[in-house]
Amino acid sequence: MNNRPICFFDSGIGGSTILKEVIKLLPNENYIYYADSKNNPYGNKNKEELFEIVSNAVDNLLKYDPKLIVCACNTATEVVLNDIRKKYPDITFVGTEPAVKVVHDKYQDKKTLVITTKGTGESERFKALFNNYKTPDCTLIEAPLLAGLIENNKDPYPYLKDLLKDYKDIDVVVLGCTHFPLAKDAIKKILGDVTFVDGSVGIANRIKSLLKENLNDNGRSINIISTKKDVSETILKIIS
Repeated sequence: MNNRPICFFDSGIGGSTILKEVIKLLPNENYIYYADSKNNPYGNKNKEELFEIVSNAVDNLLKYDPKLIVCACNTATEVVLNDIRKKYPDITFVGTEPAVKVVHDKYQDKKTLVITTKGTGESERFKALFNNYKTPDCTLIEAPLLAGLIENNKDPYPYLKDLLKDYKDIDVVVLGCTHFPLAKDAIKKILGDVTFVDGSVGIANRIKSLLKENLNDNGRSINIISTKKDVSETILKIIS
């Protein structure tokens, strides 16, 4: 048994959509979630800013002696996680990126829309991933304001209605930001009963595989650290 925590960080509440899936698979672990709402959204930061922000988040989590750290942000993963791994070579990191490979493997014949942040959509790493796994009828769009709206508890529907007005008959929507699953209802109002794809289940399986003999089998605690007030209650609601 290893009761050291699994740690997460994201630009606020979005990464809790991954935390929820990990808890389902590994219910007896101790978890620490660093919600960096003060710096939301990460998707609009340049590489230098983001590297400093993520380094600060990691430094805060290292105090808890983590088993591993989950970078629960697509933009941070795509833009700076390789450099973060070099800075902290003794730490195991798990990143997240838009699940375009899932579409490639399961929905080849479907009309697909991939929605990302600005930072993810413009990163070289994601461009390579998208070009490698792009299906025949797949469109990529950026939603630079969506994560901020969700983080600040604003209704995303008006923004999405305008953003998605030219996209009809979509079968599959890839949610390329961990905040975006929290806008599923608004997206369905606009596009209908689409199939949503994100990377949370795959990340949960990856974490379990990495930990192997270091799993905890006794009890569970969840500690939320926030850089902004009134975030902890929202995260607890999401994962409940």
